[in-house]
Amino acid sequence: MKIALIGATGFIGSAILTEALNRGHAVTAIARHTDQLPHHANLTAKAGDVTDEAQAAALFAGHDAVISSFAPRGETDQYKGFVESYKAVINAVKKADVKRLLVVGGAGSLEFNGVQLVDSGAIPEAWKVGVLGLREVLYTLRKEKDLDWTFLSPSQTIAPGERTGKFRLGLDYLLVDANGESRISVEDFAVAMIDELESPAHSRQRFTVGY
Repeated sequence: MKIALIGATGFIGSAILTEALNRGHAVTAIARHTDQLPHHANLTAKAGDVTDEAQAAALFAGHDAVISSFAPRGETDQYKGFVESYKAVINAVKKADVKRLLVVGGAGSLEFNGVQLVDSGAIPEAWKVGVLGLREVLYTLRKEKDLDWTFLSPSQTIAPGERTGKFRLGLDYLLVDANGESRISVEDFAVAMIDELESPAHSRQRFTVGY
C-alpha cells in the first residue's frame, strides 16, 4: 500500500516506519526533520506542517491510508495542540480523498476497574494535559461520520523491546498480564498497527494491544 506516515522520526512513528517498510509498503514519511530518516528504496521523505490543512491535504493526496503518530512539540497548551492539530489532519485526510486514517492513541482513555486511567490518578500530572488532549481526539473521531478511522491505544507502558508478534488485542479496557502489568514493546505495537492496516478489523473503533 501507499502510506503517508506522520511523525515518522518519533519514538513510535519510527517503529511503524520500520515495520511498514519491512513488509514492502511504500511510505511517504512526513517529518519536521527529514535528515533523521533512513534511506530506503520504498521511502519518500517529505518535510511538512500537517497542522496546515491545505499543506497536509497536498501531502496526503494519492495515498491509500494516513497513519498518524503526531504529537505537538513545544506547545504551551498540549491539550489545544492535540485537538486543533488533529482537526486539521482529519479535514486534510478528507480533502485529499484518502479513505483511511489510523491514529497512534494513548492509554489514558482506557478503562481499568470502571475508571479511565487519566481519571484514576495513575497518570503523572506533568503528562495529564496532553493525555486529555489525545482523549479528546478519540471523542472527536467517534463523532466522525465520513472517515474510516482507527485509534490504537498502547498498554500503560510502551518501551523498546522485542518484536514477538505475539500479543493480545482488546477494545476500551486496559490489558493486564498475569503479573498485573500492562505493557507492550514499541516493536509489537507497530506490528499491531500494520496488521490493522493490512487486514482492517477495527473500522471506526478504538482498540488496544498488550501482553
